[in-house]
Amino acid sequence: MTATSLQPAAKLKLAALVSIAVAAIVMGLKYLAYWRTGSAALYSDALESIVNLVTATVALYAIHIAYQPADRQHQFGHHKAEYFSAVIEGVLIVVAALLILHEAYDAYVRPRILHDLAAGLGLNAVATSINAGWCAFLIRWGRSQRSPALVADGWHLLTDVFTSVGVLIGLGLVTLTGWQILDPLLAALVALNILWAGWRLVRESVSGLMDEAVTAEVARSIREVIAANAAGAIEAHDVKTRTAGRVTFIEFHLVVPGDMTVATSHQICNRLEAALTEAVHGAEVLIHVEPEEEAKQTGVPVI
Repeated sequence: MTATSLQPAAKLKLAALVSIAVAAIVMGLKYLAYWRTGSAALYSDALESIVNLVTATVALYAIHIAYQPADRQHQFGHHKAEYFSAVIEGVLIVVAALLILHEAYDAYVRPRILHDLAAGLGLNAVATSINAGWCAFLIRWGRSQRSPALVADGWHLLTDVFTSVGVLIGLGLVTLTGWQILDPLLAALVALNILWAGWRLVRESVSGLMDEAVTAEVARSIREVIAANAAGAIEAHDVKTRTAGRVTFIEFHLVVPGDMTVATSHQICNRLEAALTEAVHGAEVLIHVEPEEEAKQTGVPVI
């Protein structure tokens, strides 16, 4: 079976499994770099890799739950499970940042003699290159699949890449200048950077959990699709949307002539559902049919 023939859930699980493998390899390389040098900055980078491994594992479990079919207790599905994964990632990032700050302070009050920096920087550079390639794929592909868990994992890895590059540049300056104080300062900067990343992840995930509406651009597209595919109806009003993971819920009231048969109005609804599902990936549509006296001037007119 090729990758393109896999079901969406299987594709996302495969990506999450690869993320776990990548995180394990990168963590090993970065800890080896820290072990060779004793650098607090490299320690901070290695510690963040542990968070990468844990969050990749959490993302895999969240994707597994999110793609479970609706059941009696969860009749609208389990789509929001991936947002919980992103929240957990944000919390773990904050914990890692606090541990890094502790290590940076210890290195500041008890300066360390760094050794074998060239080998350590080389190992870290290899790990950073692996992370950069994989995070670019996760962000791009996760967005196309509308997977908050994979996108969050990708953004976390991108933060790791930026901090790793900063560490490499900073320790390169240590090598050139001999200023050992740069090592704990770099570790502290890494901690502050990932604190910001953690806050951003939590904020975005909470927006999803709060049933945030689609963007203005998508909302405008939805109204255009309704107007173009509701021939026979009078108008549509009270158009509402909310997002839950990969699914966009769309609901609205469709006003039809009072003498229209149920069968005819049902045909219009089917046409609208098909058009909206094609225009908005992962759309689930609910339409409430009303007689013409319920029309509102603020509704979507039918073309």
